[in-house]
Amino acid sequence: MAKRDYYEVLGVSKDTSPDEIKKAYRRMAKKYHPDANPENKKAVEEKFKEAAEAYEILSDQEKRSKYDRFGHQGVSDAFGAGGFTWSNFTHASDIEDLFEGVFGGSIFGDTFGTRGRSRTRVERGADLRYDLEITLEEAFSGTEKKLSLPRFETCGTCSGSGAKSGTSRKTCPDCQGQGQVRYQRGFFSMAQTCNRCRGEGTIIETPCPTCMGQGRVRRAEHLTAKIPPGVDTGSRLRLTGKGEGGIRGGPSGDLYVVIHVKPHKVFERGANDIVCEVPVTFSQAALGAEIYVPTLDGKKIKMTVPPGTQTHKVFRLTGKGMADLHGYGRGDQHVRVIVQIPTRLNEKQKELLRQFAQSGGEEEKWEKKLFDKVKGAFS
Repeated sequence: MAKRDYYEVLGVSKDTSPDEIKKAYRRMAKKYHPDANPENKKAVEEKFKEAAEAYEILSDQEKRSKYDRFGHQGVSDAFGAGGFTWSNFTHASDIEDLFEGVFGGSIFGDTFGTRGRSRTRVERGADLRYDLEITLEEAFSGTEKKLSLPRFETCGTCSGSGAKSGTSRKTCPDCQGQGQVRYQRGFFSMAQTCNRCRGEGTIIETPCPTCMGQGRVRRAEHLTAKIPPGVDTGSRLRLTGKGEGGIRGGPSGDLYVVIHVKPHKVFERGANDIVCEVPVTFSQAALGAEIYVPTLDGKKIKMTVPPGTQTHKVFRLTGKGMADLHGYGRGDQHVRVIVQIPTRLNEKQKELLRQFAQSGGEEEKWEKKLFDKVKGAFS
């Protein structure tokens, strides 16, 4: 008997989208499920299988393309010599949820090669996160921080097995270690999670008195985190094996320490460079001076302010910034000079400034410069 066109089987056209093809198949699967048609099982079993074969081809873009070009001959190698069987079907999950609520388990069971396996296996513990706040000075020089966090640890008494010392876990007698109890329902083999072992395949007859059969105990972990120089807000440090303890003796997860650098009153950071503002007097800016500038290592460094320095002039102190986390040296410290204008002058100081202004012709000079700018703007 010649095979029907796959699009005809699912009741769709050749330009139907993948999502619509999936919806069409789900409708067909629900319509022709044998348990939904007990009076005519043999006929619907064939239609159910035919729809599955069509969906197996049309749901795969490459197979669908070959089928569109060459028909059934183009996908003849998609299955074995005997044609489509349930072992070729790779989309059980696409319709399994349609029937789980009705049958309380997998309707496919062994039909699609999904035989339940024991889940009694070691599992890696979960990773943990710890948010740590440090100062800019600590980020500059590096530091060590004491951390305390609650976490699950592998029980030392039973080594994570959950069984009392001298005993061991036993194969579940209800599911024979499979973790699932199977039922035959017509054409299909169905499976449910074993209620006795809860899907693990083994049971504990004599629980460990320390962890009460859990294999893990919750304790406060005290450890030291080494913070390298150069870290910034958002930097993550991984402490291997310091996360949650593994399940059934599995390896522990990792602890990720996320850094948050507190704002500083004097310094601002830009990548590996730092910036600070330093006040100088009017006379220091005009005549030049040597001043002392603070640095993040706690020392003061002498810096020369040349005569005639304007406010907001920036000077660079090479290599006085943050260390690069990847070992590419250090950034620089940028010193922004802020000229302080005196606000309280006595009469003598005022008179001296008037004489200074008159001697240099400052008022006429600044007025001329201002009018030249205005004139240039409108010319």
